Order: sequence, then C-alpha cells, then structure tokens
Amino acid sequence: MRFFPFIIVCIALAVAIVASLYSEWAWLAIVPLAVLFWFGIADLFQVRHAVRRNYPVTGRFRWFFYWLRPFLRQYIVESETEGRPFNHEQRQLVYRRAANESSVEPFGSHVDNNTNGFEWIAHSIGAVEPAPIESLRVMVGGPDCTKPYSASVLNISAMSYGSLSGHAIEALNRGAAKGQFYHDTGEGGVSKFHKAGSGDLVWELGSGYFGCRTADGNFDAQRFEEVASLDQIKMIEIKLSQGAKPGHGGLLPGAKVTQAIAETRGVPVGETVVSPPYHKAFSTPLELVQFIAKLRKLSGGKPVGFKLCMGPAHEFLSIIKAIVETGIKPDFIVVDGAEGGTGAAPMEFQDHIGSPLRDGLILARNALVAAGLKEDIRLAVSGKIVSGYGMAAAMALGADWINSARGFMFALGCVQSLHCHNNTCPTGIATQDPGRERGLVIPDKAERVYHFQHNTLHALSEVIAAAGASHPYELDPDRLMIKTDAMKSVPASQYYDLLEKDELLNSPNDTYLAQAWARANSAHFG
Repeated sequence: MRFFPFIIVCIALAVAIVASLYSEWAWLAIVPLAVLFWFGIADLFQVRHAVRRNYPVTGRFRWFFYWLRPFLRQYIVESETEGRPFNHEQRQLVYRRAANESSVEPFGSHVDNNTNGFEWIAHSIGAVEPAPIESLRVMVGGPDCTKPYSASVLNISAMSYGSLSGHAIEALNRGAAKGQFYHDTGEGGVSKFHKAGSGDLVWELGSGYFGCRTADGNFDAQRFEEVASLDQIKMIEIKLSQGAKPGHGGLLPGAKVTQAIAETRGVPVGETVVSPPYHKAFSTPLELVQFIAKLRKLSGGKPVGFKLCMGPAHEFLSIIKAIVETGIKPDFIVVDGAEGGTGAAPMEFQDHIGSPLRDGLILARNALVAAGLKEDIRLAVSGKIVSGYGMAAAMALGADWINSARGFMFALGCVQSLHCHNNTCPTGIATQDPGRERGLVIPDKAERVYHFQHNTLHALSEVIAAAGASHPYELDPDRLMIKTDAMKSVPASQYYDLLEKDELLNSPNDTYLAQAWARANSAHFG
C-alpha cells in the first residue's frame, strides 16, 4: 500500500502516453504525470530521507505541510492573542497605526484580565488633556557631555545594514527624519543608506568596530573620530550584548560581504568577518568607563552610552562601582530584553540566555537610583514594546525612553514570515536580494514609519493623561498595577523591590543586592 499512489501515477502516465497517439489533448496530462513519476523515481533511490524512500511522491507532502504550517497557523488557526513572537492583535495595531488608520477595537478586550500577572495603568478621576506629541522628549547628556541631544521617547532600535536591505534602512531613516526621532545604526556601521535619509543617527559600536576598525579588527581611533564628526550622528552606543543572543558574537560569511557592505564596515569584499563575543578595546569595568570617556572626547563631546542584555547582577554592579570610583559617567544605558531580536540566533540563546526586559529594567533602575546616578544617566529599554501601554509601563518603572526594532519592521510591512536569516524575506526588508528588495518602495514605507511612531506617541499621551499626568516622567510605580492572584492586585512599588536613592552607597547590606554588591569589583567583570 505504501507504493500504491506511485503505481497509480505510473499506470496513469502509461495510459496518457498511449492516449496521446489518438488525441493531442492527452499531452496536458502527460506533463504533470511525468513530473510526479520523476519525483517517485528520485524518492525511491535517494538515501537521505527514509519517509520519501518508503513513500515515494506522497512522502513529499510532509515537507509541503511543514512549509505551509506557519502560514496556516498565523492566518487561520491563531486567536487574536495566541501568536508568537508577536500575536495578531499586536501586528494589526502596528499595521493600522503605520497606515494612519483608526486602531480602535470593538466589543471589548480579547485579553483575560483575571489571570495572574495581568497588568494595567491605574487611571485617575483627575484625568487631564493629552500632552502634545512634541513634548514627549528627553535630554540626553551628563555633566561631561558638551553636545547633549534631545531624544524622542520612541526611537528605532539597532538593526544593521546587511541584516536589513538598503531600501529598508533608507525608509527607516527618512521616516525618522520626518518624525524627528533617532535611528540606531546597529553594529554594521554607518552606511550610505543611513545617510540618504538625513535622519538623526545613533552609531552603535559592536565588538567588530565596523566603520572604525583596523585591518586586524581592533579599534581605530582616527577613523572613529572622522565618522563620529558627522552632524547626522547624535550619540554613540557601545554594544556589550544584545537580547537575541547575548554573549554569542557573530559571523558574516564572505559570500554576503558585497561592495556596499564592505565599504560600510571597513572590511575586504568577499571575506568572512567575525565579531567576537568580547571587546578588544577594554576588558574590565574600569577600562569600559575609560573607553566611554575616550569616545566622548573623540566625538567632540557627544553623548556616549552602552547597551546590554542583563546577565548576573554583580557584573552590572561592577560597572556601577567603576562609575562611582572614577566619576566617569556614561550619558545613557540601554537595557535590551532577552525577548528582543530581529535576526536569527541559536534556539538555546533565544529561549534561555539573558534576562527578560522587565528583570533587566528593574536591576538597572535599582542600581542607578541606589548608587545616586539616575539623575545624570538616562535609562532606555528595548524588547518587544510596540504600544502606548507598553511604553507607559516601562517608563513608570524608570525607563526614560523606548527603542523598538520589530515594531518598525512591521511598520515597513514585515509579515512575520520568519525568513529573516534565509535571504528570502517576502517583503524586501531582511534581505540583500535585489529582486526582493525592489518590492519595498522607500517613500511609501518612510511615511508608514513616521505614522507608526507619531500615532504610538499619541496613544502614549492618551494613556498617561488618563492617569492624570502630562508627561510619562510623572508616572510612578504606584500607577502600574499587577494582579498577583485571583483575589489580589498590588502596585508595582509593592510587587518589585524598588531601592531608594543612595541605598547601595549608604546601607547596601539592607538591600536584596547585598551579596551581588559585595561581589562586584570594578577591576573585573567575572
């Protein structure tokens, strides 16, 4: 019976060939039957797949349904709130706001608000008028910064040219220019596509030092100074780790190193490029803060900070100790959640390496506040935030602004096909295939980027106004409510152990970070 379908194909092909002697229409059947016959013969004699060898022709349906599975699940099977990484409701929210359409929903929420962990913003009887979008900004620049930058509270997170197409990068930057928010370059360097949009840039420096590296992959101070002097570059961000694969490093195969990518990254065309999981310019917390001071000087006084996905508490606290001891302060810190990630990463890293965003945010907030540093060092977060509520919740817990990567990919037209690493992105976003890239029309997508950011800020303004605030900085942890069980809800100030100002300096042993603080050493990370 296993071979019965293949036998039927053979018999039908023979009948069609005989029938072709009497009717020219028989050739319409011969061609598809001949293809199926060829598949069957190939399946019988191949040695790689036992299913195809035992079930010639029909065994191929297994792979067909594997290919079809993500599409069936996403468009037919999933409910509004079941999908991953982003569910249907989240995607539709971004699509509508990017298209500048109404994003209101009828007939009530799809979310079960009686489950443990459910969150909401406690509204106020004294609600106020929503603040103008233009006021939702934050000044970035500590006491050693001579060129502070006024950043929007929602910006484009790090995505490199190379991971994204040139069309996608240029559309993102044009949208950022129109909306007056910034565009993080990702660690792939500042490309001509970033410059084409004339939007504000945050230049991210990863361990590969792309755009400012020597031939052997070390940091090139002279080249950095030349690039950092560009007026379009407003801030510098050192990438210690990223949410998708913290501590992993990266490799760009030589086949993908085109002329444009080689020029952007400062590497030879066609040669494989390795980004190690560690930096060569520094190896201790003290060297890190000294490197920050060096970059600030080389850039002419622009804000310099770093990004990381949180690991052990004592490692982050070792950086805090180095800051306290030297007095050298980064201008900002970006906490990337382990749920972040626009590109591909090993499953183990995606699922089980790095702290989730909320955990990382609480640790960073507590460390900065309790070390007396929060007033001078801004704190940003990135990781799966695409709504006004998500922004408000993070800011109530201490974030100064939000970066979003996949939110802006959806604004460009991403359909979550999960082909980011195969160079077969159907929307021309995560690909270097010119044929696919041409499908992304830059002026149209730039407008969508602008509208998504603008309309999300409008939603944020409405959320905080309902809480009686005119700016998200007026929100405090008491406004964020969290359900702990079926019968009880508490404000975030009680749910989380939030430290007070200077507590780590004056009485560290009275805090939950006592052991981590004692273990932290500015002379080493480990």
